[in-house]
Amino acid sequence: MSLSAEITKDFGGFVLDVKLEAGNEVLALLGASGSGKSLTLQTIAGIFTPDKGRIILDGRTLFDSRERINLPTQKRHCGLMFQSYALFPNMTAEQNLLAPVHSLPKPERSSLAASMLELFGLSEVRKHYPSQLSGGQRQRTALARMLLAKPGIIMLDEPFSALDQHIRQDTEGYLLEVFRNFGGTVILVSHDSGEVFRLADRVAVINDGRIEACGTKHEIFTSPPTRTAAILTGCRNISRAERSETNEIFASDWGITLRLPLREGVKFVGVRSRDIRPSSDCEGQNVFRCTVAGVVEDTASFTVTLRPEGTCGSLCMDIPKDQWAVISSDSMNIYLPEKSILQLKE
Repeated sequence: MSLSAEITKDFGGFVLDVKLEAGNEVLALLGASGSGKSLTLQTIAGIFTPDKGRIILDGRTLFDSRERINLPTQKRHCGLMFQSYALFPNMTAEQNLLAPVHSLPKPERSSLAASMLELFGLSEVRKHYPSQLSGGQRQRTALARMLLAKPGIIMLDEPFSALDQHIRQDTEGYLLEVFRNFGGTVILVSHDSGEVFRLADRVAVINDGRIEACGTKHEIFTSPPTRTAAILTGCRNISRAERSETNEIFASDWGITLRLPLREGVKFVGVRSRDIRPSSDCEGQNVFRCTVAGVVEDTASFTVTLRPEGTCGSLCMDIPKDQWAVISSDSMNIYLPEKSILQLKE
């Protein structure tokens, strides 16, 4: 299975202009609120009509502005699950699940219902209405309903937004199993970097209606090419970058010079808080003396705010509790490994 989509749509003050290619994989659209993630899914599904472009699913043209092809939503065979799950409130879980196959003979519908309710762990709540179901049960009902419609693609819009934190881990494992059994194209919309890394094979970073980076999840998380991609993948330390007199990098927001050449087109540098290392050396390449400006305790670590001496800038360092207990001080040397310094475009 495969998806090829080129979409341009002016929503009046916001222009969606994206190009996507996906195969038998989970492709995540990672972006901030309002970046165009949900609009992309809704346009593929036919809820919105592009101004121009083309959408092809498994060799079947769903939309082509030049050929004047625009299949209605019900003929696109796109499974789209909204954040709210969009269950019918006046129907039981079983009735919701069977809505896509209402035209089948009753014996066949009953058999399908029994197998899907058992598969999704919903047999005991089959007669419950959505208001009587937990968040996880509502999600599983919506997923089962989607799969019964035999979609050519699964598209999930922030699937965990309505779930409590303590049940997300089990639900993620359940979703991964659904993806494996489906074996086709899955598009997952999220703004949660951890969620994306755990569930996706590839990641497309979307910003202001455009895809500005796309690659495997390891490529995007290890070497994000843009400032937005770095922020969305969890990099908290980002500074404007200028070329120094010695052709090195002056990180103006941190007030320090990094000893490595500035690549062409780079406007920012970043370093993840976990990659900043305490250093026993007083001097050395990319070693800086810092004042400890603040310490915040987390469950397994401390986040230490550091101010390089002689500057007004600051960096955040995450450090395990046992390690901080040994070196805790009002000032310290830190080391920024060259391989951990991200050079980022606008």
